[in-house]
Amino acid sequence: MKIIHSPAEMTAWAKGEAASGRRICLVPTMGCFHAGHLSLMRLARGRAERVVVSLFVNPTQFGPREDFAAYPRDFARDSRLAAEQGVDLLFAPEAAQMYPAGFQTVIRVSGLTRYLCGASRPGHFDGVATVVHKLFAITRADSAVFGEKDFQQLAVIRRMVADLNLDIEIIGHPIVREEDGLAMSSRNIYLLPADRAAALSLSQAIRLARRAAAAGERTVAVLAGLVRAHIESFAGTEIDYAAFVDAASLEPVEKVDARTLLALAVKIREKVRLIDNGFVLKAD
Repeated sequence: MKIIHSPAEMTAWAKGEAASGRRICLVPTMGCFHAGHLSLMRLARGRAERVVVSLFVNPTQFGPREDFAAYPRDFARDSRLAAEQGVDLLFAPEAAQMYPAGFQTVIRVSGLTRYLCGASRPGHFDGVATVVHKLFAITRADSAVFGEKDFQQLAVIRRMVADLNLDIEIIGHPIVREEDGLAMSSRNIYLLPADRAAALSLSQAIRLARRAAAAGERTVAVLAGLVRAHIESFAGTEIDYAAFVDAASLEPVEKVDARTLLALAVKIREKVRLIDNGFVLKAD
């Protein structure tokens, strides 16, 4: 596996691959790889002749009181795991290379970011959209794979690609869960053993809403009450949002239908912020 740190060198490599008729599939990551990341890499392998994984903890998508400095990093482990998955190239730039002196351009997707993480993390998706657009341009990728756990992020990226006429295919990968149902996340490393029950309240709440909807309850106010009561029954949980939204617009809804997504963000011990989501009218 080749490792490149320079954006210019990355683009030169990508141009050479394109000249040889080889397609590139990109897997953008912030590292601290888990089984979910590895599944994205395997999906990418089936979509192109070359798989590029970017590893960049993007400072512009973190708020001033968020965990940028503490975000887990282990380059040696991540590069080994990527190589084991048959990744062709690991692109790992430094922040000064991605945002050189004088940088002042921001991409903003406004409508889809009014709710959920867009509301609770102001500026977060400006950072996401900007860095992802830069990664697309630098790697010259033909396609890119993103996990559906970050459902709003995926929606924002698809909107940006459509609005800016970017010639790249965006591929979503279903949420990868641990055996007990916890959605895989790099931030799970922050969880203490005593936090596990509280962390599982998210996936349990999604199943609870599904069971109630399957039994005939379609009023969001009622379902939201069930979800909140369940999560708040665990010590150390603080709900950021528990929202029933239309999966296309991410607008809140009052009645559940086939397009209704339950999106959750919950803090554990005020420090570990976990997200999860699931369609309400879907069998467990």
